[in-house]
Amino acid sequence: MSNIINKRYDFTYLFDVQDGNPNGDPDAGNLPRIDAETGMGLVTDVCLKRKIRNYVQIVKGMQKPFDIYVKEKAVLSRTQGEAYETEEVKSAKDDAKKVEKARDFMCSNFYDIRTFGAVMSLKKNNCGQVRGPIQLVFGRSVEPVVTLEHSITRMAVATEEEEQKQKGDNRTMGRKFTVPYGLYRTHGFISAHLAKQTGFTEEDLQLFWDALRNMFEHDRSAARGLMTARGLYVFEHDSALGNAPAHQLFERIKISRSPAHAEQPARSFSDFLVSIDDSNLPGGVQIHSMI
Repeated sequence: MSNIINKRYDFTYLFDVQDGNPNGDPDAGNLPRIDAETGMGLVTDVCLKRKIRNYVQIVKGMQKPFDIYVKEKAVLSRTQGEAYETEEVKSAKDDAKKVEKARDFMCSNFYDIRTFGAVMSLKKNNCGQVRGPIQLVFGRSVEPVVTLEHSITRMAVATEEEEQKQKGDNRTMGRKFTVPYGLYRTHGFISAHLAKQTGFTEEDLQLFWDALRNMFEHDRSAARGLMTARGLYVFEHDSALGNAPAHQLFERIKISRSPAHAEQPARSFSDFLVSIDDSNLPGGVQIHSMI
């Protein structure tokens, strides 16, 4: 693949949820994830990567070189077996060379490996491991969020045994958990040096930006409520090493309460103001607002 990226990028991504559960915690009965000490809502990087993978799969299908390695019901060793069926791997002189060639095949053909990296060091069909050029941190709400629990009723039962226990009353109760509103902020980093290792190209990068802009539009469910991408602010460096520390650039994106809604609980994106300080940017750094 050609046109491998040769610049560093750092970005801030904003998204919100209304009357939904953006990322349930299976260890807490699927309650929305919360920082217990501050009450801030959390969304894991794994959750966001899943949505990106799903978007790429919708747009590109399962056609290489944009196939997805970690997809629903996948058997990873079987997927890695594709690499061991190629002539390059079969003709490798030793095990170490086989792993290297297999890793190159996986990077070339699977978008999520090329983007996020993967650990593929399985006993069968070992393809080694690789660190991807794009890394994300947890999303964190800009204000504490409230988690609500709702009782719901189903007017049916699943089995005849259940019907007998209910004695004709086929109503069953359940629970649903939501956040009334939360605005979340996450950060990401794109390394040109790691892009060389996986073959991450300019085309891959544009697909990634498209995914961040549009992935919630194709991930609707009653449980997630209304989730929307609200801001994507990209700091483009003119070199592979970068021209300024990422945290200093992220501090230029400030979120505050709108004065007209400062005294009430936040319930929409209009309750906030987002300001971008683009004055006196470090030399060699540009900022792009992509949403």
